[in-house]
Amino acid sequence: MKNTIKNLVVLTIVTLFTVSFTAVDKDKKEIKTDKSKVVWKGYKVTGSHEGTIAIQSGFLNFAGDKLTGGEFVIDMTTINTTDLDGEYKGKLDGHLKSDDFFGVVAHPTAKLVFTKVKATGKNAYNVTGDLTIKGKTNSITFTISIYGSKATASLKVDRTKYGVKYGSTSFFDGLKDKAIYDEFDLVSDLEF
Repeated sequence: MKNTIKNLVVLTIVTLFTVSFTAVDKDKKEIKTDKSKVVWKGYKVTGSHEGTIAIQSGFLNFAGDKLTGGEFVIDMTTINTTDLDGEYKGKLDGHLKSDDFFGVVAHPTAKLVFTKVKATGKNAYNVTGDLTIKGKTNSITFTISIYGSKATASLKVDRTKYGVKYGSTSFFDGLKDKAIYDEFDLVSDLEF
């Protein structure tokens, strides 16, 4: 009995000592999806188109005031063109949602999971993450800046890595002025 009490006291002291020195101030900040915005811009030989897409859910992880991780789910069914009106807008929105592009019926969400975060300045970070679009996951590197409860991130995505080949000169010859460049931009203004 004496040994049992002694062992419990030692175990308690070791546990308290370990917890007091390993506890890190980790904080998970949920993204306010109604106050955050993602803008996309795609390029073609004859110009470009842009629009928005909604964040379904997301969070950023912090240790103190330093960014340590994050994860986002994008609602692909909300792809919206903002530089066109009427019939042309409807056609492009429908085409982007079709299997030629993002196949939103079979793949209604896309996901980004941070795998590495490196500070590059007071409020700036280089992030490496796993981006999943149309069921395909690839590593992507981008920058993010944090200011108080807001963040801005810029990504350049090669759509062909996710099976989005429509109009790509990497896969089709003779497209001429119908060619669509492989990379598109995403700029996110986030609030948490």
